Amino acid sequence: MSTAGVGTTTSTAAQATLNSGLSSIANNYTSFLQLLTTQLQNQDPLSPMDTDQFTQQITEMTGVQQQLLSNQLLQQLVNQSQGGVTNAVDLIGKTVSANGSTSMLQNNSATFAYNLPAQAAKITGAVTDSNNNVIWSGPLPGAAAGAQTFTWDGENAAGQAQTNGNLYTLTVTATNAAGQAITPTTTVQGTVSAVQQVNGQTLITVGSDQVPLSSVTGVTG
Repeated sequence: MSTAGVGTTTSTAAQATLNSGLSSIANNYTSFLQLLTTQLQNQDPLSPMDTDQFTQQITEMTGVQQQLLSNQLLQQLVNQSQGGVTNAVDLIGKTVSANGSTSMLQNNSATFAYNLPAQAAKITGAVTDSNNNVIWSGPLPGAAAGAQTFTWDGENAAGQAQTNGNLYTLTVTATNAAGQAITPTTTVQGTVSAVQQVNGQTLITVGSDQVPLSSVTGVTG
């Protein structure tokens, strides 16, 4: 019996509990500040608030703030363990497809992948460099619906070889027999070599490209 659904449900419930607790503590923290401010504004000048009491309330306020920070950190750790770095590590060494349109020119060759939702009557591509300059443009070989690949020979329109090691982007334009535009999806294909957590987002290195884990569309052994 698969426990994947149970694990997902448990994780979701834990996430909801954390969010609820964090929201409740935040509300209490705001109320505490409002109460403390009101006390300071309305204290009797001839009989000011007891210093020990004031210090105790400041200490409680600091404790609440620390609890908020602890809950936020805990939530981040839980998020990372749910489909983040932990699961992404399992992809290292496997070949994946992910949404993306860049590829590195290596050995005078760069391979791009794209997917057509329907048969195309006309399909063209444009390869641009990191400065968005068009290096090459022309018809693409695959016009059938489904996954297609295009290997660029690394030469510009004048037949001049471009610099290996640079990243290039493929833009695909397609129309059907009626002349209506078809929206293709460009993808990156390659072997996963690294996993990294950046600003709360899990990124994987596919070939020469770094893409979000959420953009992966297929995995093969």
